Amino acid sequence: MLDRRLHLHLATWLGQWPAGPGLHVVGTGRRARPAWDGRLRPAVAVGTGRSTVLSVPPDRAAAVRALADRPVDRLIPALPAAVGLPDWPTHDGAFRWSLAPAPLPDVGEWVAPTSPGLPPWLRLFDREVLVVHGSDGRYLAGAGIKRHDRHGHELAVGTVPAARGRGLARRLVAQAARRVLDEGAVPTYLHDRNNQASARVAEAAGFPDRGWRSFGVYPA
Repeated sequence: MLDRRLHLHLATWLGQWPAGPGLHVVGTGRRARPAWDGRLRPAVAVGTGRSTVLSVPPDRAAAVRALADRPVDRLIPALPAAVGLPDWPTHDGAFRWSLAPAPLPDVGEWVAPTSPGLPPWLRLFDREVLVVHGSDGRYLAGAGIKRHDRHGHELAVGTVPAARGRGLARRLVAQAARRVLDEGAVPTYLHDRNNQASARVAEAAGFPDRGWRSFGVYPA
């Protein structure tokens, strides 16, 4: 049985969940409003391998439904034009979640996203971010929580090249996931299907690959 928090997150985030077999295009006002970082996500989809819900702005639903008979790999490149943003990039990756993060030791400290020395991507968050500093005080790795709604929070993680290979990312993801669960939400993790390094981080942090897929149109 699907975890109730995940069920409620997907229903809220996408505008419908669950769905029957095949592709279901759903028009929802959420796709016409800024997301957690103040930027639009005009097309977001989650698929289980059996069914897929593709969420778009209500005024674009008809145009996207006209493409719904295409295989997903052909549908994705056509989505930007269909939602009225032909120059925007598409994203296609794995959708993971965890109810039991790996019991890895904590490695980071929670700091304000306005703290000195953080990379620009961590400054997009409006609440505390999880950060690892080196012995010299320099930033090495960090994780942020994208609070899409009260039920589901997506994790993002990054490590500077010089600090990779130390297991920092997996420990940050597991630590952040425990906080999300403590807050009563389910932690999710999305990554490009070709990003094997990110896939390894997810697996090691306790986010198994269940064969779910997420794709859409949103800023790089």
